[in-house]
Amino acid sequence: MSSGAPHAHRVGDAGARRPLLSVAVSSEKDVFALRRQAKTAAEAAGMEARDQVRLATVVSELGRDLLRTDPMTAAFALEEGGVPTLWVELAWNDARVPSPESLDAVTRLVPATLYRPSAGARTAAGPGGRVEIPCPLPAPPRGGAEALRTALRGASPAASAIDDLQAQTRDLIAALEESHSQRDELERLNEELQETNEGVIAMYAELTAELEETNRGVVALYDEEHKLALTLQRTFLPDRLPDTPGVELAVRYLASASQTEIGGDFYEAVHTPAGLLLAVGDVAGHSLQAAVVMGELRHALRAYAAEGHPPHTLLERLDHLLVQHQPGWTATVCIALLEPGNDRIHLANGGHLPPLLVSPDGEATQLRGHGPLLGLGLPQPTATAHAIAPGGRLVMITDGLIETRTSDIVDRLDTLRRAVADGPAEPDALCTALLETFGNDQEDDIIIFAARMNTRP
Repeated sequence: MSSGAPHAHRVGDAGARRPLLSVAVSSEKDVFALRRQAKTAAEAAGMEARDQVRLATVVSELGRDLLRTDPMTAAFALEEGGVPTLWVELAWNDARVPSPESLDAVTRLVPATLYRPSAGARTAAGPGGRVEIPCPLPAPPRGGAEALRTALRGASPAASAIDDLQAQTRDLIAALEESHSQRDELERLNEELQETNEGVIAMYAELTAELEETNRGVVALYDEEHKLALTLQRTFLPDRLPDTPGVELAVRYLASASQTEIGGDFYEAVHTPAGLLLAVGDVAGHSLQAAVVMGELRHALRAYAAEGHPPHTLLERLDHLLVQHQPGWTATVCIALLEPGNDRIHLANGGHLPPLLVSPDGEATQLRGHGPLLGLGLPQPTATAHAIAPGGRLVMITDGLIETRTSDIVDRLDTLRRAVADGPAEPDALCTALLETFGNDQEDDIIIFAARMNTRP
């Protein structure tokens, strides 16, 4: 970001704003609550359902991106003069800045979003900054600022993080179903215009112009829907990898260019009482619901891992979650638990592709032991232990990296093994090399997760 220019144009006159609610945000729970409050305020202000979801998604994305131990302030306000506008402002007084990826994502959803960096918001405690999100309203809200203030204060808290996630995904499903409906209507009109064009040759020129205009609308709607879907999927994946002494981590996630729906690939890295947990998984299918199931699995994995369970027990609990709450869905998940000291991993694999363990001298071995995929209600074998020498590496992938319609999966796994053995030792460089070798024109989402255990902390 350049230091002085706002990220988007400003709407309205800040002097006419009436404050509604101000809250501190310093945890993921606070981000969930902030999203609910944004949805409540947008609904009470009379915004359309799709715009309610857009505002809630923008607030959630920025909240996750800017979340630090020190709190930031989120404030809601109503501008009543001129065009009535609902404002949401995130402000902080330290050196944090929103990432370019996050700003690009939110300005696609609310183009008038305005980022004011340190030059415009310096405080005594630090450089500071703020992001302002203006939402023009179709009409002044009934009851004015007091009605919105009452609605915000009366917003009921969710019972748990899972309830928050389910409420969020219901909003996303409704928004994308509306987008699908609009797309289907445009496609129907497009087909009618094509039939008319064939039957009325004399009106060919006029109908061709109308057809081209409709086609542009269909393409624009597909593009907007796909961008929205990818933005929403980012909220289901980790925003950063944890720092661990003696361990280098790198990951690559690449959405398939041939899929218009979002998929169910995910990864996780989190500290637990038993050590550093690394995981890669894949929910079957490409659809919004597959992404919803993926999000629930990932959040449940983090919750169960915090209780200190071994990897095979984590797989059994995730399997039980699928059977009880998402019947009919299946997933593959591979979990590696790195002991404190970084010299041994415990591996449990629920139907996923085998990970690769690479010795310091470059010998790559497929760790083939695995149990059944998740969602079938079957027991998982006990996790297996593997020693790792300093400089050893672990590589986990999803099938989108190597599977093609014309190749044998066993041959492709062996090709991958040789590529990892001959590739760079540094995890980030290895991820880049594997994408360059295998990632061109792939038909499925791709995840590459690499770790190098250098020294004992």
